[in-house]
Parts: sequence; structure tokens; C-alpha cells
Amino acid sequence: MEAVEAHDRAAWLALFTEDSVVEDPIGPSLLDPEGKGHRGLEAIAAFYDNVIATNESIRFTIHQSFLCGDEVANVGIIRIAFGGGTVVEVDGVYTYRRSADGHLAALRAYWEADAIRTVS
Repeated sequence: MEAVEAHDRAAWLALFTEDSVVEDPIGPSLLDPEGKGHRGLEAIAAFYDNVIATNESIRFTIHQSFLCGDEVANVGIIRIAFGGGTVVEVDGVYTYRRSADGHLAALRAYWEADAIRTVS
């Protein structure tokens, strides 16, 4: 979350391994029409460039966090500011699974496009 908030692409990509997956959101969406996730560093880098980097700012507010083994589920809100002054909030559950070498094996986000709120 810190790397995303800081717009630090290199730090964010360094969290993943070559076979990691990002599913944000899980299943078919405008961000992933086939719903298969963004697999491997090249696809994860493209996700960063096309989704994360295009925003003016992204802020996370985590209300609850549940750690079980090598996974954590965070319940919270992501606040995204787009150029031009539009700001949206996305309620969701955001999960992270650690690989054996301590990197992120999977980042999965549970949120509904129809529930995104425009706040300004």
C-alpha cells in the first residue's frame, strides 16, 4: 500500500515474483476482461502502468485486518483521485498471499464496480 500511495513503481514491482498474480478485481471486469488476473511481472507492470499510475493519488483506509498463515485480508476503502478533480471510493476486501521467499505471490481484490462512489 505504501508503494502505491507513493507512486513508487519500482518498489511496488519489487514486491512480486515472476509467477505472482494480481486480480483486482477478481473475475471479469473492465480492468481484466477475461477475468484471469495479471500473471507474471510483465503483466503486473502493465497493470501498474495502465491502472495505478494513471491516477493522481490513491489512499488506503483499512478498517480491519485478518492475518492467517501466509495471507492477510484487509477490509477497507480505497480513495482514488483522478485528474480533473474526480474522486471515488471503493469499499472492498483486499487479500495478499506471501510466497515462500517472502514476496507477494498473490494480490486479490474483492470489490463491486456498481458500488463505487463518487465523492467529489
